[in-house]
Amino acid sequence: MPSRPPVVLSPGRRRAVLTVIALALMMVVSAVSGLNVALPALARDTGASQTELQWIVDAYTVVFAGLLLPAGAVGDRYGRRGVLLAGLAVFGAAAAVALLSSDPVVLIAMRAVMGLGAALVMPVTLSVITTSFPPQERASAVALWVGVAGGGAVIGLLASGALLEFFDWSSFFSLNVTLALLAAVGVLLFIPASRDDQPQRCDVPGAILSLLTIGGLVFGIIEGPDRGWSDPFTDMGFTVGGASLVGFVLWELRTPQPMLDPRLFRLRGFGTGSLSVTIQFFASFGFFFIGLQYLQFIVGYSPVQAALAMLPLPVVMLPTSRRVPALTSRFGANWVGAAGLLMIAAGLFTLSGLGVDFHYWQFAAGLVVFAAGIALASTPATTAIVASLPPSRQGVASAVNDTSREFGSALGIAILGSILNDRYRSGIEHALAGLPAPAREHARSSVAFVQTGMADHYGVAGARLVSAAEHAFVDGASTALQVGAAVLAATALYVAARAPRRGDHTHTPGQEADAPPAIAHQLPAPGTAGPRLRRQLH
Repeated sequence: MPSRPPVVLSPGRRRAVLTVIALALMMVVSAVSGLNVALPALARDTGASQTELQWIVDAYTVVFAGLLLPAGAVGDRYGRRGVLLAGLAVFGAAAAVALLSSDPVVLIAMRAVMGLGAALVMPVTLSVITTSFPPQERASAVALWVGVAGGGAVIGLLASGALLEFFDWSSFFSLNVTLALLAAVGVLLFIPASRDDQPQRCDVPGAILSLLTIGGLVFGIIEGPDRGWSDPFTDMGFTVGGASLVGFVLWELRTPQPMLDPRLFRLRGFGTGSLSVTIQFFASFGFFFIGLQYLQFIVGYSPVQAALAMLPLPVVMLPTSRRVPALTSRFGANWVGAAGLLMIAAGLFTLSGLGVDFHYWQFAAGLVVFAAGIALASTPATTAIVASLPPSRQGVASAVNDTSREFGSALGIAILGSILNDRYRSGIEHALAGLPAPAREHARSSVAFVQTGMADHYGVAGARLVSAAEHAFVDGASTALQVGAAVLAATALYVAARAPRRGDHTHTPGQEADAPPAIAHQLPAPGTAGPRLRRQLH
């Protein structure tokens, strides 16, 4: 909390602040889901391979997730209004360059820069709310923030789908630029200047190591199907990611003011909640990446039709979410959360049965179960994280919850997308005999190239190749979703066994903590028992 009292704003000014914050947050959240609708058109127009499509989406989430933890401290130290403006400027400028480019490599680079801007924006939006609103209004303002953060993905799908119905794929980046400009004007007009007088030190080594960890692991996972799993560059990605993870843990254990103390994960709620959030977003964004391509490449839906096909998600999630507190009170958060993860797994398994011949009832049935599972699993997981720490450490809890979301999104797109890519490349191989070498390589890289050029250039043989490519894509999508379902089922068993149960001691909002504010300084030395850590926190 800042040591100086916040500026008192009028009710009208507070409403304007909330509108601006919601706009900036919507821009950040929709930048992943909305692009998924544009991927088929982007692939056809730019010639991007399946691997490049993964990077165009994941470059954003990798940088976003890797820098999200330290970015909040930057706003506290240097001023929230200025950092928010800087993030919007970086995000908007990178989107403007992407708008004018059709080179996949440039698009990947600009998406990474947009991720940097998003990392500066997202944590500051919540800090602005907590410092601009009086206590009696803060809960409702934070609730709106949570709603925008949760619903932004679906809104992004619908907005991008509507744009692509009339314009080409670059209109997605036009939307990004427009939102950034509108939010920047709103910040200049309405957001008050604020900063902490005694901010936490920026953990630069920790930030670099966290970015290298996520970037290295995602690089290896995405490049493996294309380069080969034994390729030196693939191995380098895994080596850099693994070594950076070890370095991050060792550094955070020894630095006086850690960005994220790894020993917090010994707490049942903190550890299982973080894992559950990560796997939920692993499943959600992995499915978005695969499902929206399936609806357009295989089913033949337009972008807006593909987005509308996803409407069972919010229709089921919103009313189900309102029932979750009563269910957790009756059955316990651990059982409700585990049941939610199992339902997500069941939804993915149902969706994995879709074939080249599409039946919307089967797709909608899978979405209904999937959405109900997300609703049941999300609230217990987030509650477990924030209830594990006292009020003085809620900034850490919020940052870890957001980082788990983005890290899970990056992993889902990387892992499930790579399974799809690997199975597609192996599945189409039998149909490539007799084609020139360049055509074979293009056909291996993307179903989009096969659909747009092969039938016209190679007649009957081309038509057979299109059919083979579509069956290979569906087989890859099915395998990827089945793997996702297996990961979710295993996580559900772990959460059921390890999540806090009713009667376990937790912190609740507004509860006074006995522990001193600087809990990072009070944590036990490495190697000490878990109960000692729990006593330090409680």
